Amino acid sequence: MEENKTVAAAEETPVVVEETKKAPLNASVDPDKFDWDAFESEDVYGEDIKDIDEKYSQTLSKVVEGEVVEGVVTAISKREVIVNIGYKSEGVIMAPEFRYNPDLKVGDKVEVFVESTEDKKGQLILSHKKARQLRSWDMVNAAFAADEIVKGYVKTRTKGGMIVDVFGIEAFLPGSQIDIKPIRDYDQYVDTTMDFKIVKINQEFRNVVVSHKALIEAELEQQKSEIIGKLEKGQVLEGTVKNITGYGVFVDLGGVDGLIHITDLSWGRINHPEEVVSLDQKINVVILDFDESKKRIALGLKQLTVHPWDALDPNLKVGDKVKGKVVLIADYGAFVEIEPGVEGLIHVSEMSWSPRLRIASDFLKVGDEVEAQILTLDREEKKMSLGLKQLVANPWENIREKYPIGSKHTATVRNITNFGVFAELEEGIEGLIHISDLSWSKIKHPSELVAAGDKIDVVILDFDEENHKLSLGHKQLLPNPWDEIEAKYSVGTVVEAKIASVNEKGAVVDIDADVDAFCFAKDLVKEDGSMPVAGETLAFKVVELKRSAKKITLSHLKTYAEAKAEKAAAEVDNTKKAVKKINSNIEKTTLGDIDALAALKSQLEKGK
Repeated sequence: MEENKTVAAAEETPVVVEETKKAPLNASVDPDKFDWDAFESEDVYGEDIKDIDEKYSQTLSKVVEGEVVEGVVTAISKREVIVNIGYKSEGVIMAPEFRYNPDLKVGDKVEVFVESTEDKKGQLILSHKKARQLRSWDMVNAAFAADEIVKGYVKTRTKGGMIVDVFGIEAFLPGSQIDIKPIRDYDQYVDTTMDFKIVKINQEFRNVVVSHKALIEAELEQQKSEIIGKLEKGQVLEGTVKNITGYGVFVDLGGVDGLIHITDLSWGRINHPEEVVSLDQKINVVILDFDESKKRIALGLKQLTVHPWDALDPNLKVGDKVKGKVVLIADYGAFVEIEPGVEGLIHVSEMSWSPRLRIASDFLKVGDEVEAQILTLDREEKKMSLGLKQLVANPWENIREKYPIGSKHTATVRNITNFGVFAELEEGIEGLIHISDLSWSKIKHPSELVAAGDKIDVVILDFDEENHKLSLGHKQLLPNPWDEIEAKYSVGTVVEAKIASVNEKGAVVDIDADVDAFCFAKDLVKEDGSMPVAGETLAFKVVELKRSAKKITLSHLKTYAEAKAEKAAAEVDNTKKAVKKINSNIEKTTLGDIDALAALKSQLEKGK
């Protein structure tokens, strides 16, 4: 075979042989009589055999090991590719080295690296892969600079994308750059050859990033412009569901994408577009709007069907009862779907006769099947309001008969505020126990006495039927401690009590568990002039008692100052009486008495 190839190569380049004096060998010579020894030692053709070999060698290419040369593909099989580089023998290259180029055919020119001109078997050893590697970086940079399209072989998957062989260099293909549509199966691209565009090169680390999506986008941009130029609002087109997100669906219209917003998918309320469509589904859509400059197209699906409000029973009216399912809960109410695409709002105030405002989730939850009454119906605005409480009797209609003023009941504490307690007598009937009607004692906050959920005895004090308000009392059911306090601590009463605390204004005195007594600083001075301290027990006199304010004012000063004043007053009174008596006696004195007195005075002076 090698001899035939050598002969064929020689025939491609004819050798001019000079005429000699000896006659050429007759081709008709009998082979059995041919002198082979003479052929090997003499110039049978009129020339020396060495000269012939030399001239033949000159017809062959000069091949140097380690160089890259160009060759021609002469044969292709599943395992090998035969390449002729003009040498005396052809080189064999393993077929996988050309897997990046599945379109390779006989006659194509390829670059090869000469590894060896002759191996042990006399075979020319070539490598196409090494040739590509030697020139790959220059080729990559040239393709990037010229914005050329290159072929690459997808070798394997990696984190975030694929590894692609481009000119013998391993380039990275991000998952987002494979196609314009989301890829669900990356493995389908492994062991395939694709066209790519080099989008990024890191010269320092020799990293290359390629994109197949960029080629598709460039092609689609032109298609988009052509398609959008032909669009009209209201036009109905067929498309394929390309991607589904939480806010809508992207539909491929044959080279350009449009978005169906979730609100344009169905007349009814849906939680996710997947409830209406699925990936790769063929659907008809209507063009709602488009922006030719931004290449954005707004699509609609529900617009292809009749609006549910237009098909609503014309006999339906205010006051009718309807059934439906709760599809949405908000703090202010619940939306009930009575037909697909037809919803009514039950405001929280229409859920219960209770005046206490709560949130809708206290009464209903999504998915509940309910019956309600139509309160308002506006077909033009496509609005409807519903009520639940209207289906049960209004407990306020006979409130005075059921809960007359002065009647006693047991209620449940539902809410506690700074100013009082809201207590529920029954569902829908609540009343307020003002803080002043909770206890005969003075309290700072209702939570000191009750907690939410407690049972409490109440008495009906007053009504406001129009506004559904009820006044309740609790202390009225308890004995008033001030009846006893007023008798026990009347003004002027002196008590022994302990000082609870002292401040600049005076002292709080503990005379009774239900009473706050106070003694001002000017009335707190002790008899020796000092001021008492907390914990001392002293005598106090009640100087003021205010039942309405639940307040008693005391004085320690008056317990001893008044006694002193009384004693001083008594002494003054006695003095006045003695003087009066003397004066009376003086008026009755005679002249003789005067002489006697003078004599007495003389005697006294002598005695002194």
